Amino acid sequence: MVHESGPEGPTRQRRLLDALAVFLLAAVAVLTAWCGFQSSKWGGEMSIAFSQASSARVTATDWASQARDARSNDLSIWAQWVLATDQGDAQLATYIEDRFSPEFDAAFDAWTEDGRVERGPFMRSEYVPPGTVEAAAANERADERFEQALANNQRGDDYSLLTVMFALVLFLTAMSQRDMQPWVRHVLLSAAGLFAVTALIVMLTFPVKI
Repeated sequence: MVHESGPEGPTRQRRLLDALAVFLLAAVAVLTAWCGFQSSKWGGEMSIAFSQASSARVTATDWASQARDARSNDLSIWAQWVLATDQGDAQLATYIEDRFSPEFDAAFDAWTEDGRVERGPFMRSEYVPPGTVEAAAANERADERFEQALANNQRGDDYSLLTVMFALVLFLTAMSQRDMQPWVRHVLLSAAGLFAVTALIVMLTFPVKI
């Protein structure tokens, strides 16, 4: 560094500014590295959450397919019961009823007990084909993990933005080390310190991932 010549006062002041600048450069370099580390960690968490959301969505699709197949089978048996009943074949109707799935049988009994006012047992809340509950739970988990992935992505972006702010601090601090008017050096170093403190305060509000 080029030291100013002259009285002891200005020289001492220059040394003090140099020391502050070196400290600021070192501290901000560490903070910049920390922000980069956090951005990378949250980016990894985002990828994991997106992967889990995708997996849960596939699982939900499988369960929903199972529920559709079960409903289709129940519809086929129900159609045969309707035909047998319409033809007055009580024996055949009873035979078919004995082969109702447990889920459909529960809805059928509730439908019968209430006077069969609905258009069929499928309209009853008691009818829950196997796989329906599991599909809903998997979809809920997929939505939850997707929202978490978006939140993690935003956290990574926040830390990336801080690296830009700290880079500005490094730039201003480095410029303040050039041979220029003392008041200019003061302004540059003061601005660098202000940005550094602001960025540090903001960083302390961010979640940390180790």
